Amino acid sequence: MKLELKMPKIRDVLEKFKNQCKGHGWRTSEKDDWIQARSKYHNFVTVRNIHPSSFRIVAENSKCIVRDDLSYRVVEASYTAWLFSEAPPEALVKTVCEHPVLSKRIALYHLSPILDGESQGLTLNKTDSAIFREFERFLIEETKVQLKPFHKEKGRLRNPAIKGLA
Repeated sequence: MKLELKMPKIRDVLEKFKNQCKGHGWRTSEKDDWIQARSKYHNFVTVRNIHPSSFRIVAENSKCIVRDDLSYRVVEASYTAWLFSEAPPEALVKTVCEHPVLSKRIALYHLSPILDGESQGLTLNKTDSAIFREFERFLIEETKVQLKPFHKEKGRLRNPAIKGLA
């Protein structure tokens, strides 16, 4: 029996997207997951899952490491996209939805349905990031998926990928 990990597939999609970004004149990292446009860094974090309290700490201190030849420097990430290979916890999605400071800088993408061969992923993107909009366009056009928003119904968040929340 062969165990197939999902994370490399997300990394493959991200690498293809980064290669496309070079055509827009955006600076990309060969080894790290950030894209720079107009002196703003857009960080991509691939994760299976994360506890909401850990997420909040990382999200509120958004930094990314930039390699310049043989040296490194830490820069402020203007935006961060979290690419989940499992459904993010409802509390995490709720945290982003209910905190305008976070929702202006953080985008969430639940990509496990795509990795499982389905044609639908979930997104929460209230940022004004042109790079994240281009990432969504890339997902739709290049991977032929539909991106559906996380829904808010009757005061509760509903993540259609998490059974039992509806």
